[in-house]
Amino acid sequence: MQLDRVPEALADIDTAVEVIGADFWPVNQQIHDNPELAWHEFIAHDALTAFMETQTGWKVKRSVYDLETAWIAEFDSGVPGPVVSFNAEYDSLPGIGHACGHNLIATSSVVGASAAAQIVTARKLPGKIVLYGTPAEENGGGKIKLLEAGAYKDYGVDLSLISHPSIGPTSARMGTTAISTFKVEYFGIAAHAAANPWLGVNALDALVQGYNNFSMLRQQTVPGEIIQGYITHGGDATNIIHKYAAGEFTVRADSASRLETLRAQVVRCFEAGALATGAKLQVTHLGAYKNHISNGPMADAFTRYYNALGGSHDHAIATDPNRDAANGKTQASTDQGDVSHAMPSISPRFEIEAGEGGQGPHNPGFAKSAGTKAAYARALRVAKGLAGVAVEALRDQHLLAEIKSTWEQDMKKSGRSRGS
Repeated sequence: MQLDRVPEALADIDTAVEVIGADFWPVNQQIHDNPELAWHEFIAHDALTAFMETQTGWKVKRSVYDLETAWIAEFDSGVPGPVVSFNAEYDSLPGIGHACGHNLIATSSVVGASAAAQIVTARKLPGKIVLYGTPAEENGGGKIKLLEAGAYKDYGVDLSLISHPSIGPTSARMGTTAISTFKVEYFGIAAHAAANPWLGVNALDALVQGYNNFSMLRQQTVPGEIIQGYITHGGDATNIIHKYAAGEFTVRADSASRLETLRAQVVRCFEAGALATGAKLQVTHLGAYKNHISNGPMADAFTRYYNALGGSHDHAIATDPNRDAANGKTQASTDQGDVSHAMPSISPRFEIEAGEGGQGPHNPGFAKSAGTKAAYARALRVAKGLAGVAVEALRDQHLLAEIKSTWEQDMKKSGRSRGS
């Protein structure tokens, strides 16, 4: 990809995003000011679908694939061709609202997809644009549910676009970690802790032993690997030998293969607790996200549009791929990672103000920042970049072939077979 090549339809995309963005601002604010948790994003679902129903040429379906707050909007040019998809997120965090800025993710995807559709009509391009409303990114994996239900296959999607706000430098190549979360339960035998403790089997002791093993493992994890956890049930009274104890734990790694190795190490830590005390151990898988793999040709296309259509006060994305990938590396995780293992994907990370406290996502200051006009303006700039990628993929068969070829190579390198 020639990063210095003049982007296609540059002025038209710029104008379309600004016009649509002016209309979408109240929707962005409605979502931001009414934060909803995973699977309960009813206000966001209704606001977003209502907006898309006002956009010319779009067919909107609400509550799709047995997911009440998921939705799909489809734009068909009428001429067979590639299918480009956008994913929108809109769930929030407990107690701190939109501290991950998902209202801005919805903005970039909805406005970007709508603008791209206008360019398709004006320039008589082939293909389709499909916009997915994907609930429960924070806790539940809405995109994984849609993948498993065949939502992307049913529409013949070729590639996926999304973005994410943060406080780090803007990057077209955001790479995330793979994550696995599981519940650990120990089952012992209750007894009186003073009269006859020897008759019991202490489940809490087993959990404490396992937790200590787990904590000591941190000394020998590979850089980039993270283990986290907390005790959810530590007993019921001081005068009993506890028959039940439980905790919830998370492991993260740069790849799915490394994640499997780390998870096996962690489980052995808890098996040792059971062996030492005689308690019975049960490990229950709660969920997992794969690492996100950014597609190089898509990232290059995004960079060209983002850099060409930004304001003078904005920092450009690094044009060196290695530097850009380093800027985009994060230890966070997302269900867009699973999408990237099923089809070519980018999830550019874009910079907004940190807000009070100077911290990034998942703190109250960031939630406040995500509702500002300045953050919204940055989300619209990202929408222009996403729309540009969509337009180029629809008009340029060689680019689309390069995108797919690169993705196939990335999947081979990652050791993962082609997704569904």
